[in-house]
Amino acid sequence: MSRKTGFDVFSRRAFLRSAATFGAAALAAPAFAQSAMDDILDASRRGNWDDQFDAKASRSADAVASNNPILGPGAVPNIQQAIADYQQIVSAGGWPEVSSAQKLQIGVVDPGVQTLRQRLMISGDLSREAGISNAFDSYVDGAVKRFQARHGLPQDGVLGEFSLKAMNVPATTRLNQLNTNLVRLQTMSGDLGQRYVMVNIPAASVEAVEDGRVVLRHVAVVGRSSRPTHILNSKIYDVTLNPYWTAPRSIVEKDIVPLMRKDPTYLKRNNIRLIDGSGREVAPETVDWFADKAPNLMFRQDPGKINAMASTKINFHNTNNEYMHDTPQQGLFNKLMRFESSGCVRVQNVRDLITWLLRDTPGWSRQQIEKVINDRVNTPIKLAVEVPVYFVYISAWSARDRVVQFRDDIYQMDGATELALQTGYGMEKPAGSPDDDLLPQ
Repeated sequence: MSRKTGFDVFSRRAFLRSAATFGAAALAAPAFAQSAMDDILDASRRGNWDDQFDAKASRSADAVASNNPILGPGAVPNIQQAIADYQQIVSAGGWPEVSSAQKLQIGVVDPGVQTLRQRLMISGDLSREAGISNAFDSYVDGAVKRFQARHGLPQDGVLGEFSLKAMNVPATTRLNQLNTNLVRLQTMSGDLGQRYVMVNIPAASVEAVEDGRVVLRHVAVVGRSSRPTHILNSKIYDVTLNPYWTAPRSIVEKDIVPLMRKDPTYLKRNNIRLIDGSGREVAPETVDWFADKAPNLMFRQDPGKINAMASTKINFHNTNNEYMHDTPQQGLFNKLMRFESSGCVRVQNVRDLITWLLRDTPGWSRQQIEKVINDRVNTPIKLAVEVPVYFVYISAWSARDRVVQFRDDIYQMDGATELALQTGYGMEKPAGSPDDDLLPQ
C-alpha cells in the first residue's frame, strides 16, 4: 500500500468535512449516529483500493429478505420507525445526488464513487467503516446490491440507469412515500386471518402468510396502467386445474376478430371453440369475420399446454372478473417490468401456492394435483375452508425492522412522477395489439 502525503490526508479530510453538508451524518439506524462523519474520518486508512476484501459484502443483499409479511402486526410500527429514520435524514439535509461519466461497478475508480459511498452510508446500505475513496470495491458492490434488493431491482451491483434513478430520488420524496403508505397499511391493520394470500401490486409479488409468517413468496405479473389490477379484499373459494379459458368480450373485439381476418386458422391452432347461447359448437368458417360487430358467441379455449392459463386458475369473489393463474409464458417472470396484464395476476410456481391452498381440502395432495394436471382434465376444486386474499397497493414498507423497501408507483397513486422510475409511465401498447396476459399467441 502506498504511503500518503500530508497533502493527500488534508485533502481527504477537507472533502469529508465539506461533504457533511449533504447530510452524511444522518443515517437510518442507531448504529449510524450523528458522529458518523467523525467515525469515517477516524476509520483505518485503506488507501485508494480496499485490499481487505470482504467476502460477505457481496451477500449483504441477503439481509433484505425476510419472512415477516408486508401486511401483519408489525407492518405499522415498522413503517413508523422508517418514517422517523427518514425524517432524521431529511432534517440533516438528505443525501447527495450520484453521477458519473462512466457506469459505476466493481473495479471502477472514479470520483463519483466518493459520492456514491456517502449516499449508501446515509441510507444504511454501506457501513461507515468502509471509509471514503474513489474505488468501487467489494464493500460498495455489496452495498449497491443491498440497495437494489430494497428497491426491487436486479442485484447485479452495477449502477445502471434504473438503479441510478432510484438512488437519486430525493429523501423528501421517499419520506412522503412512506407517509402515504403508512395510511394504506393502517387501513389493513385488523385481523387478516390465520392464513391468507396477499398480492402487492407495485411489487408484482404474492405472499402466502400463515401464523404471521410468510411461508411462500411468488413473483407475479400484474395489470398495466391502462388495465389495472384492482385493490380488493376477498376470499379464495375455488382452484381449477386444467381450466378452460373464456375470452373477455374486449379481447374478442380488439384482438381475436382482427387476427381471424388475417389468419382464419388462428382459432383452430389455439384450440379455441365457438359456443352459442344454447351450448352448441359453431364452426369458425360459418362466421362473417368482416362484419361490423364481433359475433355474439363464447370463445372458449380447451385445457392444455397452450391454454392461456396453463395448468391452474385460482378463483375469488370479485366484480371485476379477475383471478390468479398459471401461464405458458414463464419467461415473463424474469422481466424487470412485470406490469403487462389486463388485471388478472399470473403467479410463478403457482402449483406450490395451490398445494398450500388445498392443504385442508381432503384428497388433494401434491401428488394428486400433479396427476390431474397431467391428465389434462378440467377439474374445479372447492376449498374446504375459504382463504382470505388481499390485493393491495403498497409501494413502501419495512417488513423487517429498519430494512426499508420501495417500489415504483406504477399507477401514479403516490403523488410524485419521479417515483415511476422504470415502468414506462405514459407509454401504452398501441390500441388493438395482442393482450400478452391472456391472448394465445
